[in-house]
Amino acid sequence: MIERELGRSGLRVSAVGLGCMGMSEFYDPAGMDDAESIRVIHRYLDAGGNFLDTADVYGVGRNEELVGKAIAGRRDRVVLATKFGNVRGPGGEFLGIRGDRQYVLDCCDASLRRLKVDTIDLYYQHRVDPKTPIEETVGAMAELVKAGKVRYLGLSEASPATLRRAVKVHPIAALQTEYSLWTRDVEAEILPTVRELGIGFVAYSPLGRGFLTGQIKRFEDLPADDYRRNTPRFQGENFAKNLELVDKIREMAAAKGCTPGQLALAWVLAQGDDIVPIPGTKRIKYLDENLGAVNVRLTSDDLARIEAILPAGIAAGDRYPERGMQAIDR
Repeated sequence: MIERELGRSGLRVSAVGLGCMGMSEFYDPAGMDDAESIRVIHRYLDAGGNFLDTADVYGVGRNEELVGKAIAGRRDRVVLATKFGNVRGPGGEFLGIRGDRQYVLDCCDASLRRLKVDTIDLYYQHRVDPKTPIEETVGAMAELVKAGKVRYLGLSEASPATLRRAVKVHPIAALQTEYSLWTRDVEAEILPTVRELGIGFVAYSPLGRGFLTGQIKRFEDLPADDYRRNTPRFQGENFAKNLELVDKIREMAAAKGCTPGQLALAWVLAQGDDIVPIPGTKRIKYLDENLGAVNVRLTSDDLARIEAILPAGIAAGDRYPERGMQAIDR
């Protein structure tokens, strides 16, 4: 597994990370299997991967506990990333966003307990709290670094203005934001800003929540309790239009001798050596497929063709329901 440095932070991670969210919630909840998920994490590590991504909100803490079990005895092989900021109640209800100092400190201690580790390698604010100055939030996160509980700091879905304020308080190693062939909003302002500031970019949902793999051909392919059923891009006319995009990806992938998912990941990897996608899966079959994307080489002609048929903004529908879009710092 090749590695990439996150910006100018000095933190090196696998070029393809492993998003663990779907192992505990959101995507096909009825199909979750902790034992199989742990096998997936172990296979990822055995393949030379080291970058695991979780958050306190995934499964209301259960995902951190799962990751903690999986890395027991293997901690020295892992760059462990987790997040705080999305507040949920005991029943899983979403209660808002917090970034105030005491909340940051308390969340970190709780994550350390669930993960059963002494230090978090990369600690993100999951969403920016509009009620709390970013200086207070990052200041509290900097306290965690000084205390040895956290090594590097990150933000997620933060605007250029927020990033510029944050780096004045403490260096930011990474920004995690959605980026894929059908979500390219970051290209206009976000990517130029992180590159100017020396911040690495971690691309979540690089496979379009699984849509770009070509495995989802009908709305009915999504389990009844799957989060994606409530997402605009998976609904009605949007679904049909986006499916046409996937057909084009499938054609290109066949010509390249790879899968649609590998083509989509290879495209993200080709956008810069400072970009690290973190596709998620809870199946070994798809993990192996995702890792194979590092061997797919896209020529300048390939990239030009992709640009011609899948330009920025072509996907139909918002990437989140209205409430989710409102939580994004702009």
